[in-house]
Amino acid sequence: MTKRAVCVSALIGLMVVLSGCADVPVYKRGNLAKPEMAWSPDPMEAALQKHIYFAKEASSGGAEAAGGGCGCN
Repeated sequence: MTKRAVCVSALIGLMVVLSGCADVPVYKRGNLAKPEMAWSPDPMEAALQKHIYFAKEASSGGAEAAGGGCGCN
């Protein structure tokens, strides 16, 4: 990378860091709570997919928290 590219990348990174998380006004928070904004809109389908995954992998845990399925923690 050239010196200019490094400086531009650092400047863009600094702008992103300084911008931080945008404060969402109260009147707009309802839009973020819509079901289609969820990571998994159907909780039953997500639970079924997790069950299938862990049954195939022969382990459990580790999807949401630290630790694996070995039982050593």
